[in-house]
Amino acid sequence: MSALLQATGLWKAFGERDVLRGVDIALAQHEVVALIGASGSGKSTLLRCLGLLEPIDDGQIFLGEQDISDPRVDANRVRARFGAVFQSYNLFPHLSVLDNVTLASRVVHKVPRKDAEARALALLDRVGLASFATAHPDRLSGGQQQRVAIARAIATDPEVLLLDEITSALDPELVGEVLELVRSLAADGATILMATHEMAFARDVADRVVFLDEGTIVEQAPPAQLFTVPEHPRTREFLARFTA
Repeated sequence: MSALLQATGLWKAFGERDVLRGVDIALAQHEVVALIGASGSGKSTLLRCLGLLEPIDDGQIFLGEQDISDPRVDANRVRARFGAVFQSYNLFPHLSVLDNVTLASRVVHKVPRKDAEARALALLDRVGLASFATAHPDRLSGGQQQRVAIARAIATDPEVLLLDEITSALDPELVGEVLELVRSLAADGATILMATHEMAFARDVADRVVFLDEGTIVEQAPPAQLFTVPEHPRTREFLARFTA
């Protein structure tokens, strides 16, 4: 399969610390790839660099046939082709749930309000929150807010969905409802790159798992292979923390 999103030789430093060190990664259309690794391994930075939310120091990033790391590229137009959801929900507190979900469609993609709201209401119904359309985010639980954030991210039909540890800020009892939504998006054929510490979820949902350690990709394989017979000692050491 040809890559929908691909990075080659990606380097990123903060000060004197190299956070990404020559990362090569590719994501095919309709593929779900899980990034795993310890805190500080570079997962979040990789997602932010791929989505042009952080500048890179070296390397190239392609979205389809376009080199989106070319400095001449309109970064805002490229970002509009991604959907991104982070640990914090980043909902606008002064806007209703409906307005949060429709904002990018109306402002960035110039979708008429009536059409944007019709799609948003359908998405809110899908995530079980249609009855909260007129509510403000502070009326919602953390799990509900994260589901709204996901609805907002997919409202513009993004080519790639970037998910960064989207359950890490949730109470344990709320994790399942958010993961179930991601599971349904994957089943529908979404292209997803997700950083996660939910190993069982990565095993069940991902087509491929990528283990990142100290800014480099140590190993990648289908989940059945990587979780059962990892080849690299560093991978085995990392996974042992979850099975001890």
